[in-house]
Amino acid sequence: MPFSLFLAQKYLKPKRSVTSVITCVSVLGVLLGVAVVIIVRAVMTGFGDLWQEKILDFKPHVTLQSAGSRHVIHGEEELAKRIEAIPGVTSVSPAIDTPVMLEWRGRIATPMVMGVDSDRMSDAYKIGKPVSGSYDLDGDSIVLGIDLARSLGVWVGDDVTVYSPKTLASRDEIFLPLKWRVTGIFSSGQRDYDAHFAICSLPNARDLMGMEEGVFAVHVKTAEPANAPVFEAVCEKIAAAAPMCRVISWRQADREIFNALAVEKNMTALLLMLITVVALFCVMNTLLVLTVQKTAEVGLLKALGFTKLKIMGVFMVHGLMQVTAGTALGLAAAYGVLMNLQNLVEKLAHFGVEVFPKAVYGLDAIPYRIVTADVVWVVVIVYAFGLLASLVPAFLAASKNPVEALKG
Repeated sequence: MPFSLFLAQKYLKPKRSVTSVITCVSVLGVLLGVAVVIIVRAVMTGFGDLWQEKILDFKPHVTLQSAGSRHVIHGEEELAKRIEAIPGVTSVSPAIDTPVMLEWRGRIATPMVMGVDSDRMSDAYKIGKPVSGSYDLDGDSIVLGIDLARSLGVWVGDDVTVYSPKTLASRDEIFLPLKWRVTGIFSSGQRDYDAHFAICSLPNARDLMGMEEGVFAVHVKTAEPANAPVFEAVCEKIAAAAPMCRVISWRQADREIFNALAVEKNMTALLLMLITVVALFCVMNTLLVLTVQKTAEVGLLKALGFTKLKIMGVFMVHGLMQVTAGTALGLAAAYGVLMNLQNLVEKLAHFGVEVFPKAVYGLDAIPYRIVTADVVWVVVIVYAFGLLASLVPAFLAASKNPVEALKG
């Protein structure tokens, strides 16, 4: 066994002294720092994954809008057939998206209504089975998100009054409000969609907007929207097939969400790394106390001919052993917490501590995903700071004058 490792292990053995208490506190601090950073990174990564999944399930991967001044696409069926022939495209849905005002017994909401072809609805929006009713868009019917239905106080079978935005936009025409029956309630699992979106048939949307033909947009779903190179290639083919339309990908439409999430993820991890840095200062303090306690032994070692590097190695190995112990325990703690995260959240909810409300975060379950690169990054940073924290006390110990040290 190398001398530095042998002596560092000897110094690390617990004794009834202040040094051993500080050592335990140092290891505990590194444990907490590593565990918290990994847990937060995993949860923030899970947030991004789940938001991306919900966006890709509910919203179109590519939206085609008219490049002209009238914002209406004509010949949508021919356009849809051309795009459907492109490899990598799974569905194409001409649609009319418009904000409306819904009213029921004095309660008002202003969701976005999406008018789509009834036969294409299941391909256009992957929202699972209905919470209540069905996704029947025949006749004067409408399907609401579950949070939107709750805010209005309506349920399947109720008739809501729908006010067209054309009433405000047109000065020459008056569009009377329509009565549509709620035939279904959906739950996408994300509050932004469940509270602010409704679905109706394409003919009903045209009636609402006073249109006889045409659509506002063509929604396209692709096979691999998360695969950037493949998705970009499909977007280029779609743009070539629709030269008179603007092509908007989901990455462009929702870039603010993912940019904000990435910044928040990085800033949170950076701030939480300060916990680990403080813990590593404790490691430095432990080594400083140890160098004072072992002054006579250091002087004896130098008198026996041990070099500065070997003496520095003793204290640096001692510090890195603390870092290693704290890191290993922190990794184990992080994995343990993440594997039981939902159970812990539910147990806290029983005590009135709601740490993951859907109204705030917009998701119905706490997500997480452990990224190996994030774990490696945390371990490397901890070891780098641990090495620096051990270097100063080790250098001070190796710089002691052997004569003065033995006198001490």
